[in-house]
Amino acid sequence: MSTTGNKAPATWLSQDAHDRLKAELDELIANRPAMAAEINARREEGDLRENGGYHAAREEQGKQEGRIRYLQEFLRTAQVGEAPSADVVTPGMVVTIYFDDDADDSETFLLGSREIASTTELTVYSPESALGQAILGARSGQAVTYTAPSGADIKVTVVSFDPFTG
Repeated sequence: MSTTGNKAPATWLSQDAHDRLKAELDELIANRPAMAAEINARREEGDLRENGGYHAAREEQGKQEGRIRYLQEFLRTAQVGEAPSADVVTPGMVVTIYFDDDADDSETFLLGSREIASTTELTVYSPESALGQAILGARSGQAVTYTAPSGADIKVTVVSFDPFTG
């Protein structure tokens, strides 16, 4: 990977994407009292060992709390604005590649986190995916090979890359 030391590459978000994720976080936090009230109401329905509504409400609360923690950390570490231009592929870039020396078999996608997927029509590949790891640090015109989850070795050539502008 093209990281230095133990520091992960920065995730860049447009202001609009940051604002949407922050609004989701604020809504989840504001919903905490309602979720607690739902759990209390379900608890009063009877025996907790056989109370499906109570267990479903607790499970939903766990999912929401996990999402809150994830968004808090994601927004804390994300950079807002335009990513600095780079001469190699980094997370937050729109990348065009072609497969197996066939320039007609190309794909353009965003190399970034799943959270960015809601802000674009582009396909999003994670930097941690096999393809993402293979192209991180690649230059325009460089060919790389990676092993797909199916076990097949796939050769791709980086055609171009530009910062994602959301």
